[in-house]
Amino acid sequence: MGVYFFVSFVHTKHPVKQTMKTSRRKFVKDTTLALAGMGVGLSFPLQIAAVTKKTAPSDKIVVGLIGCKGMGFSNIRSFLQHPEVECGALCDIDQQVLNERMGNLNESYNIKPLVYTDYRRMLENKDIHAVIVATPDHWHCLQTIHALEAGKDVYVEKPLANSVGECTLMENAARKYNRIIQVGQWQRSDPHWQEAVTFVHSGKLGHIRLVKAWSYVGWKGALPILQDEPVPPGIDYDMWLGPAPERPFNRNRFHFTFRWFWDYAGGLMTDWGVHLLDYALFGMNVYTPKSVISSGGKYAFPGDPMETPDTQQAIYEFDGFGVIWEHTIGIYGGNYGRGHGVAYIGENGTLVVDRNGWEVIPEIKNKTPLMEAIPLHKIESKGLDLHVSNFIDCMKSREKPNAPVETGAHIARIAHLGNIAYRTGKKIFWNAYENNIISNEEAGALLVPEYRKPWVLPRY
Repeated sequence: MGVYFFVSFVHTKHPVKQTMKTSRRKFVKDTTLALAGMGVGLSFPLQIAAVTKKTAPSDKIVVGLIGCKGMGFSNIRSFLQHPEVECGALCDIDQQVLNERMGNLNESYNIKPLVYTDYRRMLENKDIHAVIVATPDHWHCLQTIHALEAGKDVYVEKPLANSVGECTLMENAARKYNRIIQVGQWQRSDPHWQEAVTFVHSGKLGHIRLVKAWSYVGWKGALPILQDEPVPPGIDYDMWLGPAPERPFNRNRFHFTFRWFWDYAGGLMTDWGVHLLDYALFGMNVYTPKSVISSGGKYAFPGDPMETPDTQQAIYEFDGFGVIWEHTIGIYGGNYGRGHGVAYIGENGTLVVDRNGWEVIPEIKNKTPLMEAIPLHKIESKGLDLHVSNFIDCMKSREKPNAPVETGAHIARIAHLGNIAYRTGKKIFWNAYENNIISNEEAGALLVPEYRKPWVLPRY
């Protein structure tokens, strides 16, 4: 088992000026040698070991998947790259999805896991060591906490929860049951993102006054206007709704497109936002804003049934710097020619990073660059596989993973506060010590959801 090392960085407002020119190759080499000289490895595995050897039954890790469509199935396939992992169970409220995934697993891996339509029955199975929670966001809190209560380790998709209050409950439950939780913010395990943050922490960019994060989703168009309809055969729709308000069945609110309705999710802000805002704040080593204001609306498709904004901006105020989030649907063009990314804008230069790599663009004064440019070196990201590998390693070592519940909670709160500011149309002032909004009753009412009976919000 390798040793994992987590470095704590402090953001300084006035870093020492760097006079030595630094190339990407030299920077990465120096960073790697420095860590190696301490006798430790990086905080992420550098590669996935080849799946060749057989594993003794006593070393098996049996995983159950809750929510088998989309990202859930991508997750279980990544888990199954490891010889010690078995898929012991699938759970979904849609029989058609279950049948399809059973066929996929049988064809590709020659396995036939147990099948459940009620996740609570699956959690009673003592042979299952860990569960993947890949259901819509409004289910993450209950299913994660119930899994912890059942003694399971949890890999839960992002965002951690669908409200600020649920994030706190999940943190408290994780402390009580002392299980391993990895939030599916897989960029935390992707080497080039870590590399970029290490460069930011080096101080070479100078004082950073502004950080931008953005997602321009050009492929998405308007939702069609669909009528409510009877629940299709094979779907337990009451279980799909769970703690969310009771609504007639409408395909726009079901499966992938649930993301555009407040009952179940927070739109692009809590989808892409938790990935990118996480790194915006990771680079600055600060996670609690003083205030946030947000605006936007349905500017691209005003007549479609989507509730969340297709265009949104949020400005977060911190001591000494600001963070701007922006997203839009139906447009590919983004900042620095990238459809998504994070930009740390310093007095000497700007570092821009996305899933394809990172680069440094120097500031020019009197026709002279203030630092050396670092050109973009495109990479093939394996972040999800590395993230799953880190979770499995931590299940064995009982060490903290790369994206623990605290990381997921911090950034989910940030994203939800942006949405609360948008929905109320008011500037939000945040009390980080009490996890509460200051003097705004309307905004405060959006911090904790009201669960539909018989589901009850846990108390931790």
